[in-house]
Amino acid sequence: MGSQKRIAKELAELVESPPAGITVNLADEANLYEWKVLMDGPEGSPYHKGKFQIKLVLPTEYPFKPPTVSFATKIYHPNVTNDDKGSMCLGMLRPDEWKPSSKIGAVLEFARQLLSEPMPDDAIEGRIAEQYKNDRKHFDEVARDWTRKHAS
Repeated sequence: MGSQKRIAKELAELVESPPAGITVNLADEANLYEWKVLMDGPEGSPYHKGKFQIKLVLPTEYPFKPPTVSFATKIYHPNVTNDDKGSMCLGMLRPDEWKPSSKIGAVLEFARQLLSEPMPDDAIEGRIAEQYKNDRKHFDEVARDWTRKHAS
């Protein structure tokens, strides 16, 4: 039962005072373990003016196991799978790097930070990472285009 208490507390904190550019709600009022997060594309990034829906699923073993974070909105990004799953590759969410003291708010802030500063060396989409490193102008154009198409 401890995990439900902790999740409810973190949810209440995030609903009340969410990090900048982030809105948090339960995907379904009856399920504390699945959250619907809306994230604004950060200013100065090719995702600016986009609204991205993120699905955050908490394991019943939370906080001892990390949440799963995925983009429900298609996004052109080296750290997010370019498929229907939209899985996000975040170092801090790897089972071997996750710390029970980590908070969901920090995970979401880190995810938003990744929109401003992708980590091509920790990429899940190699082709996009290469483009980000070698042809930033074209990367920005495609990312902006996808944002207009999918995230408005």
